[in-house]
Amino acid sequence: MLKDLSSARYGEHACNLGAILASKFAEKYKIPAFISDPVTVDELAPEARIAGSALFKKTSIFHALNQKAIAKRFAEETGKFYKNINLIVVHLGGGISIGVHKKGKVVDVNNALEEGPFTPERSGFLPMGQLVKLCFSGKYTEKEVSKILVGKGGLVSHLGTSDCRIIEKRILNGDKKAELIYKAMGYSIAKYIGAAATVLNGKVTAILLTGGGAKSRILVKNIKQKINFIAPVKVYPGENEMSSLASGALRALKGKEKILTYR
Repeated sequence: MLKDLSSARYGEHACNLGAILASKFAEKYKIPAFISDPVTVDELAPEARIAGSALFKKTSIFHALNQKAIAKRFAEETGKFYKNINLIVVHLGGGISIGVHKKGKVVDVNNALEEGPFTPERSGFLPMGQLVKLCFSGKYTEKEVSKILVGKGGLVSHLGTSDCRIIEKRILNGDKKAELIYKAMGYSIAKYIGAAATVLNGKVTAILLTGGGAKSRILVKNIKQKINFIAPVKVYPGENEMSSLASGALRALKGKEKILTYR
């Protein structure tokens, strides 16, 4: 696990440091350390792995920690069991992932680094023909193209900032371009939620919106008005990552959740 994280085998992200830091503390204090719902949790259905070309394979990379924690929290609050219900959980952050939770497993989800709606700083799905031409135009290096996709895409590309609070102020001050782009992001997210509902044949217990972006009233409103017909929508603003990690470790220590070995 430490080798894969250090080499960024499955992608570069700040969370790669988690296990490395945990390992240091575990060694120093002679205590157990656990990874709880990391970004590469993979429970995809076989058909969800197939890409449109045999040269490619879909990879499960999403905000598993927050998605799983919020799904279980919803189940507890409503007196249900996570393993008995169908949910669509939407993490709204710098990256956006839309997970299909079918009876306790995330059977389909967009790779939050490569696919899905555009986000505050990621481009999401792009017109492929135009992307191919851009890559071979000679104007950009591989590193620069990667930055266009993750880091300088989305709201940053259109509006120069990924801060939803700043954008909301611009909208309230009459900035029509900011209003259009922000509305387009909500539109894009709602479309992917609609697609996720088809995986469950429309049998959706609830749609849960979470992450830092769920604090944005304008964004939430733009999304909800397009998806309310699918299922009840509940909003859990923020990420709550520290408490989610603690909960995962407690479940492991108390024997409520099986401790798996990384391979």
